[in-house]
Amino acid sequence: MALLAGRLLSGKHALVTGGGSGIGAAIARALAAEGTALSLVGRRAAPLEAMAKELPKAVAIVADITSGTECAAMAKAAQAAHGPIDIVIANAGMAASAPAHKIDAAHWQQMIGVNLTGAFNTVQAALADVTRVPGGRIVFVASTAGLKGYPYVAAYVAAKHGVVGLMRALSVELAARGTTVNAVCPGFTDTPLLAGAVGTIVSKTGRDADASRAELAKDNPHGRLITPDEVAQTVLYLCAPSSGSVNGQAIAVTGGPV
Repeated sequence: MALLAGRLLSGKHALVTGGGSGIGAAIARALAAEGTALSLVGRRAAPLEAMAKELPKAVAIVADITSGTECAAMAKAAQAAHGPIDIVIANAGMAASAPAHKIDAAHWQQMIGVNLTGAFNTVQAALADVTRVPGGRIVFVASTAGLKGYPYVAAYVAAKHGVVGLMRALSVELAARGTTVNAVCPGFTDTPLLAGAVGTIVSKTGRDADASRAELAKDNPHGRLITPDEVAQTVLYLCAPSSGSVNGQAIAVTGGPV
């Protein structure tokens, strides 16, 4: 996945959901380094605005991706800032855990709403822009939970499997228009989302934080946590002009086979 040094994506406009922290922030930095104008989307203004100030051509847009209406407004705000959208990174997500017999309707709907419906709403709002000319890119940030099962996160796993299925359907539907659609599926990654999972483990088991992080890292075949930058570089590869024949793929970033 080696990329040529330089401004690979100069003149392109990318919309990144969950762009204020973690993987989304790493993706924003990687795209910005290649000349991309950025529309950073999330529910919290402060981290988005801080990230936008850090980058040369970026705007912060507050939106709830579970709302189709807000996603339509999001796309209009992005277009007003930087023109038509060329790249969509559907990265926003959240995780919550519970044994299957304790998952209530609110838990289920939240996991599906943010992780799956939110991803669909994001892409649909920008679809006319991304497919207007050949070369559009859509990348979903899914998870290894979209490729296999994990205990105590049934709703999250179901949602991420749905994201991978959505990606595969769109990749076939949009291929003739020259738009590629792929998913990146990280293993356990060192992000604020993982910090929340560690906090849950600590509160429920009494383990200390370091031991809990080490336990999660064991799920990655190379035995360490993935870094956000490693995920971002994979996303950047999928956005590059040279990746036009990479379509419909769920690429695991986990240090080994899933």
